[in-house]
Amino acid sequence: MERLKGVSMILIGAIMWGATGPLMEWVMNNYVVSVPFIITLRLTVAGTFLLLFLKLKGVRITAIFRNKFWIRPLLIFSLFGMLGAQYSFVAAIEASNAVVATLMQFLAPVYIIFFVSITHKKFPPLYQVIGMVGTLAGLFLLLTNGKPDQLIISAEALFWGVLVGLAFTFYTLYPARLMQEWGVLLIVAWSMLFGGIFIGLVNPITFINEFAILAVPAVSGSILGIIIFGTAAFVLFLSSMRFITPVETSILSSFEPLTAMVISMFWFGHILSPIQLGGALAMLVFVAWLSLAGNPKKKKKKSRVPQVIN
Repeated sequence: MERLKGVSMILIGAIMWGATGPLMEWVMNNYVVSVPFIITLRLTVAGTFLLLFLKLKGVRITAIFRNKFWIRPLLIFSLFGMLGAQYSFVAAIEASNAVVATLMQFLAPVYIIFFVSITHKKFPPLYQVIGMVGTLAGLFLLLTNGKPDQLIISAEALFWGVLVGLAFTFYTLYPARLMQEWGVLLIVAWSMLFGGIFIGLVNPITFINEFAILAVPAVSGSILGIIIFGTAAFVLFLSSMRFITPVETSILSSFEPLTAMVISMFWFGHILSPIQLGGALAMLVFVAWLSLAGNPKKKKKKSRVPQVIN
């Protein structure tokens, strides 16, 4: 039952996160809105409201700062985990499009599998290898239409795409002890607020100059949707790791690009070829394989992922 809960969380979160990509792409394509501006608003507003929500529930939101041991890892996660994942994702959308940016997150499970294997000094279980290879094969078909010479990604898009994978890897593995000690929502809330404040202070002129664009209802409404869906997706993503492993969480998030593709197809008129549709089907099949093969009995025999914090 707990495993089903974890799988449900990551699938719903993946769909919500996948939906934010096309929305951000539309805003940046049609209005003068920069990456720092979107990220500053998204993180500071979401972080503030999450903290207010926790405060109303009676949570002692400032208790974490009374123990200096937790301040450094919280700041590290805020900058390299929360801000890193958010900024690289939006920058990748700006450099390419929502589908490519979302797909590039699939570097994360590869990094995680390698990290876990090296840390434990053992080869990953066969079902993870099969799931990873099958999922990435489907990803390859979706990106190239089965022809490697059709993979056209600019150097800038490739740079941000690689960073997306690295940032989501760090975001998945690093905060384990933080969240066990203080809870998912509190860590997400503070990391969003700190990340948003940091990027806002780095780009104050940009933020001030672009603030007037919020007077346009389409922009303010879209950014509100980005904040709500993005925040919910991040919370569900991190909460799911209480019930399933980080590797499974990352690979199950394959519904993100599928969601982005479906929305982009209807919204922007991007039609998938038969080979690309075959790639999408392959990803669904191997996601189902991972869910079924990674059963609790097998997981009990395996070592847990190390809690990287310091």
